Amino acid sequence: MILENLEEHILVLRETIKAYEQEIIYVANECSKRLKAGGRIYILGNGGSAADAQHMAAELVGCFNKKNRKALPAIALTTDTSVITSVSNDFTYYNVFSRQIEAFVTEKDVVIAISTSGNSRNVINALKESKKKNCFTIGLSGNNGGLMNEYCNKNIIVSSTKTPIIQEVHLFIEHRICDIIDKKF
Repeated sequence: MILENLEEHILVLRETIKAYEQEIIYVANECSKRLKAGGRIYILGNGGSAADAQHMAAELVGCFNKKNRKALPAIALTTDTSVITSVSNDFTYYNVFSRQIEAFVTEKDVVIAISTSGNSRNVINALKESKKKNCFTIGLSGNNGGLMNEYCNKNIIVSSTKTPIIQEVHLFIEHRICDIIDKKF
């Protein structure tokens, strides 16, 4: 049972990397370029994707593999409970990320949006606001990419409808992006 499950996960991972290897390299290089030019990386998502956002930001601020590189400015927009609850209360939860993008993001920055469905309304609103800011937007999604296809400069889609598989492949991709960035600093 576990081995069968593993085989399915490996198959989806292999198919996704085969389909998106060049895009993963491209977005990692774009992140590196913008970081070197003084930009920041903002990462967002809901639930497990919020945890991924925090994990990825931690790898960039701390270190991934390269212990002696400088800290890189990466912020998970999922962590400030005062902002999240204030915006949810005063506006709606659909604005928790877009308000932060409006406040912080510039055209030098990168926004990484993570959504297993590709359709989370607050994530889509964040991407719409990001477009207004002219920053570079990266999507990590599942299923068929959903509405994120319309709003991301690059949307890396895990071709699965199973949330756990999508999340595991997202984590692998996030680690590959961090690894490539690490090597540039």
